[in-house]
Amino acid sequence: MTASVGVSTSGRLHMGFFDLHGGLGRKFGSIGLSLTEPNLILSAKRSKSLQVSGVSNVPESVIARISKVSQQILSAMNIAESVEVNISEAVPEHSGLGSGTQMALATGSVISHLYQLNLTSMQIATLTGRGRRSGVGISAFDYGGLLVDGGRAVSASHSSPPPMLARYDFPEEWAILLIFDASEPGIHGDQEKVAFNELPTFPESLAAHLCRHVLMQAMPALVERDLIAFGQSIQVLQQHVGDYFLPVQGGRYASRLVSAVLERLEAMGVPCFGQSSWGPTGFAIFANKNQAEQHLQQLKTTFTDRALSWKICSACNHGAKFNKFDVTV
Repeated sequence: MTASVGVSTSGRLHMGFFDLHGGLGRKFGSIGLSLTEPNLILSAKRSKSLQVSGVSNVPESVIARISKVSQQILSAMNIAESVEVNISEAVPEHSGLGSGTQMALATGSVISHLYQLNLTSMQIATLTGRGRRSGVGISAFDYGGLLVDGGRAVSASHSSPPPMLARYDFPEEWAILLIFDASEPGIHGDQEKVAFNELPTFPESLAAHLCRHVLMQAMPALVERDLIAFGQSIQVLQQHVGDYFLPVQGGRYASRLVSAVLERLEAMGVPCFGQSSWGPTGFAIFANKNQAEQHLQQLKTTFTDRALSWKICSACNHGAKFNKFDVTV
């Protein structure tokens, strides 16, 4: 019997959708990237009653969400007992880094290990309502790296999460600058649902254009480690998808502060930058850590608003890591 299980996973970038039209029977389609930071780290053991706690800097909202997911999994699998969960690190919520999916998969996975349920990440995502539009977070949990998913079937009201179409190791020497805005959360929940329901039909020709950029520019550029060509493709996605969501976000990017930083990075000639998912977190990718640090020092001189914060990290080319401690009974 497994006595306790620990899991470590991390945030991800969602760089954009490439088919918001859906005329071929599948809608959305995403490209994204698993990150080394920020992290979600938790451990769990079997218990008679549900108990979830966290270290002092873990928000109560994270504790509440993991409690809810735990109960969902236990109830769905008819588990009479429960779990005791402790959270030591958490990915910021509603920041565009996929915290909800990572919390659901991490929590579901440790329960699956403890009670020998053999649940896959796809099954956990379905049970907890994750991956309705993008499969990037699920594949990031399983495999890490640069990920491309195939969107979900539009004909089925409750289709499974989008399948992964391609997965690549991302150059770990390419440094990633994350730009956080603490003054406002990204769009989420009911706001997100309303946004997708009220926006006009996405032009089919533009969806075809974006698919071409992903297939014929971003993917081969990554294989050839061509950051400039990869960045050009991501910029096309960011521009068109950001402008499509402008009525909901209030601009191409959700955060006024992050938008100003990204405009400055563009003026500095940075090849790859944008907003992750609904934001407000922005990102920029550099050829190496030294370049990232040099640009960050310049940005800190220009942008002094206390709501802004920064983190330099890299790509994570592996999935979630588990530690299991077994006992014999």
